[in-house]
This record gives sequence, structure tokens and C-alpha cells, in this order.
Amino acid sequence: MVKNSVKNFLLPFSICFSIALALYPDSTLNSDLYSTEGLDLDYNISAELAMTEESQEIKPNMFTPHLGKSFEGFKEALAFKESRGDYFTVNTLGYLGKYQFGSETLKLLGIYNPNQFLYNPELQEKAFMANASRNKWVLRKDIERFEGKCIGGIKVTESGILAAAHLAGPGSVKKYLRSYGTDNFADAYGTTVKYYMKRFSGYDTSIIEPNKKAKARL
Repeated sequence: MVKNSVKNFLLPFSICFSIALALYPDSTLNSDLYSTEGLDLDYNISAELAMTEESQEIKPNMFTPHLGKSFEGFKEALAFKESRGDYFTVNTLGYLGKYQFGSETLKLLGIYNPNQFLYNPELQEKAFMANASRNKWVLRKDIERFEGKCIGGIKVTESGILAAAHLAGPGSVKKYLRSYGTDNFADAYGTTVKYYMKRFSGYDTSIIEPNKKAKARL
């Protein structure tokens, strides 16, 4: 009985093994059959597609080829300068988040829990919009008066004014504009109102509505 069982097992196994050997491809390859000699293998692509350093050079008046001078471009360019776009960072002076807000400014916007603010990206975005609206209301007459003029070798634009107000507060921007550039506030890291006026010039910030009492609400 055992002999018959072994026989019944070995016979099908032998047949299957023979078929497998017949179907299994030869694992040795003749390299001469796959030679690339004489073929044109120049598959170079453009620097733009390769994302080389040359292709990533920022052109004048452009933040990125995708966002350009749109409001999103303005917001993200400013965030990158402030924190490299990191929602959860705190700098050496205690300024918080993607847009680097101080605690006193947050209170003006109705935010009294800095820790909650730091870990809530949605609230940070709303705070940015509310702060921009407040600054635009405070500076509305200065925007009307100075936009398009050249101060300190820089063309004044609404986006430059709002960016500088984000850096230094609207009062410092008023002083800069009304002194025609002689009163040029610098923050603790040496960044000036003039620098922000130039760096963030020419973006479309028309979406921001001036609002004296703007708050950041979820």
C-alpha cells in the first residue's frame, strides 16, 4: 500500500517537473544580442523638466511659475520668508507659526491661546486674513495716497504696504511712507520696512477687504 502511494506521488511529480524544465527560459543571456553599440542614447531633457538649479531661478516679479503674482502667491511667498511655510515653528523671539504672529497681535484678532493657535493651521490662515484686513483698513488712506509712487527707489504697491505692515505693524508703515523713506523701521533681525515693500511688490491683494474689527474665527 505504501509502495503504491509513493508510485502515485512520484509519477505526477515527474511529469510536472519535466514540463517545468521545458518551459523555463534559459537564464544565460548572450550580451552580444543586447549591445547598445551604435545606438543614439542621448535622452537629455530640458533644465526646466530636470528641476536643476538653473531652472529654479526666480524670475523678476515671479514667486513661482504656478502662483505668480496672485494672492496665493503673495501669501505663500510671505509665509516662506517668515517661517519657510512651517505652521508649527516658534522663532527665538517667541513668534508663532507659518506667518510668525506675536501674542499681542493674536489678542487683537481674538486669539488668546497661543498653544492652540500654533497647532491649528486653519486658525493660522484665518488669522493671516483677519490681520491683513485690519492693516488694510488702518492704511487705506496711505494706500490711496502713495500707491504707484516711488519712495526710496521702490515703487509703492498695495501688496508691498500690506507685507511691510505684517512685518512691522501699520504704524511703522505709515511713518515710512509719510517720511518718504527716511523713517525705515527694522525688526530684531534687521529686516526693514523698505525691504518688505520691495520684496513683496506687485502682488494682487484685492481680495483683502479692509475691516477695522476683523477677527479670526473658526
